[in-house]
Amino acid sequence: MPCTGVVHGGLHGRWADSAYTHALMLQPSSIPFLAQPPEPDDAPLHILWRDEHLVAVYKPAGWLVHRTGLDAHETRFVLQTLRDQLGCHVYPAHRLDKGTCGVLVMALHAQAAQRLGQAFAGQEVRKQYLALVRGWLPDAVEVDHALRPDDAPEDAPAQPAQTSLRCLARLEWPEAFDPRHAATRVSLVEALPATGRRHQIRRHLKHVAHPIIGDATHGKGPLNRWWAERLGLQRLWLHAHALELAHPMTGEPLRFEADWRQLGHVPDVQHWRALCALPGWQAYAGLPATARADQTASAGAPVSGCSISGAAT
Repeated sequence: MPCTGVVHGGLHGRWADSAYTHALMLQPSSIPFLAQPPEPDDAPLHILWRDEHLVAVYKPAGWLVHRTGLDAHETRFVLQTLRDQLGCHVYPAHRLDKGTCGVLVMALHAQAAQRLGQAFAGQEVRKQYLALVRGWLPDAVEVDHALRPDDAPEDAPAQPAQTSLRCLARLEWPEAFDPRHAATRVSLVEALPATGRRHQIRRHLKHVAHPIIGDATHGKGPLNRWWAERLGLQRLWLHAHALELAHPMTGEPLRFEADWRQLGHVPDVQHWRALCALPGWQAYAGLPATARADQTASAGAPVSGCSISGAAT
């Protein structure tokens, strides 16, 4: 499907033809995804914002939100690490998959936890994700596809689930994964889930035949490995970029947004910025301002790495 308003080059920059041609011949080792060493397991979590009622943190990819018997050998947990880091009890209000990075909100007392839980259950929270997916997604797709819980019996009823998808940019890599085609295509996608089913975005993108690159459960294993070899990195390309919700105690509207301009030292952000800096992207809608690799934060931007609007700014 053709793009309108196509901009050739990086998502937010211009590349000369010679630079583009050279980049297409890059070997995985020369793509700067792994230029920086990963943060140590005992590194503190990045606090994006906090008051006496709730805290927003940046969850790294590879971390679990809390302990679970399904991954008994994992040693990195946001809940326990944040509790020790803040010196107080914290309450999970929602979850992110282990491979997903980005904004995670937790309550600091039981009443705030109850109200946050009600807001998430009542679909009163707006969530914005970024994903790298197979193929060229159409400009906009509305997915209304009920989902049965992964661990539910076959005769269990499926639950309503809706996700809005929007193509932000498209890339045609001049090497064929499928010998029937001359090149391999991917899209950078914004996903706005209206409901909160487990693995909803991942399952909905699979449903529309555009699975997330690096998704070992709902994606395509051979394609995942093919891209990992070319990018020099194996990971789930799903990023929880922003949350909008009412403050659980005051009702004031809040927006927590992971600001890549202030989180440039975080390995996950380095991966995403390197991906978006690859030449050849055709920019359709473009990234949010706080997820652009070519901008620096303004003088008044918060040093925490969170772009926030609302009463608590």
